[in-house]
Amino acid sequence: MPATHPRELGLVADCASCFGLCCVALPFSASADFAADKDAGQPCRNLREDFGCSIHAQLRERGFPGCTVYDCFGAGQQVSQVTFGGTSWRAAPDTARQMYAVFPVMRQLHELLWYLAEALTLEPARAVHAELRQALAETERLTRESADVLERLDVAAHRGVVNALLLRTSELVRGRGGKDRRGADLVGARLAGADLRSANLRGAYLIGADLRGADLRGADLIGADLRGADLSGADLTGGFFLTQAQLNAAKGDAATRLPTALTHPTHWATTRYKRAANGPSRGAGSGSERKAPSRRGSSSGEGAVSGQGTGSGRGDGSARGDGSGRGSGRRRRRR
Repeated sequence: MPATHPRELGLVADCASCFGLCCVALPFSASADFAADKDAGQPCRNLREDFGCSIHAQLRERGFPGCTVYDCFGAGQQVSQVTFGGTSWRAAPDTARQMYAVFPVMRQLHELLWYLAEALTLEPARAVHAELRQALAETERLTRESADVLERLDVAAHRGVVNALLLRTSELVRGRGGKDRRGADLVGARLAGADLRSANLRGAYLIGADLRGADLRGADLIGADLRGADLSGADLTGGFFLTQAQLNAAKGDAATRLPTALTHPTHWATTRYKRAANGPSRGAGSGSERKAPSRRGSSSGEGAVSGQGTGSGRGDGSARGDGSGRGSGRRRRRR
């Protein structure tokens, strides 16, 4: 039986074992998420010679919040240490183009592995567990292919096969009765205290939405764009196909309840959400006015399963990007 734990599958980013691929291979545009433009294949101006980030501790303050939310799901170290055998694009410049091309393909495969591994932990979906295991094994096999094979891989076709299984998984887990808001335009929506239990929120645009105190238990959140959404006091326990990157792009507080595999981002408020008699409140100074982040630089869809997914100006052509310079921000590099 193939491994199913994210760490066993190598799906947790290890920046120290990567050649800074997210800082070189992917483009980003000057926006609220990035302080400057950068073309694909051009090293970020903040990338050090040792592939670390020179402003890692001040990314948000220096205008690069998008860097703190990106997650390669371990694709960086897989490409660096396995596909290219530990030889960097600096040491072997002739490999750079192919390394940059393979990285977003690997990221899509690794994100699919993440969802498949999670699906296998969902007991209501046991009827499709055998098929999920087969898909996981095949996806894991593809990650071990050569750079030439990966560069030519029709990852969209493979993603379509996996998507069908994830959709069946979602239907089995959610059952009947949950609201269907798949791909819905909920930008800036006032959903404080909303009952979204077992809702289908796949690829929903929830940018800047007020979800304070909302009940999202058992909801399918794959690819939901949560940038700037306020999850303070919301209950996401039992929510599935939610990633740490989505949470990192949102706002929340100490009262936000999360699935056990995820953690509260360090930038979230340490205060606790309180619901006032006349509506949601977090006390004086919290304010009720909010401006939703612009969709510019975003291509929100359904994550790995659709090839679009959420974005914040980084185009990795991956499960969270459409390959047109729109992607999912970047993960903080641990240095």
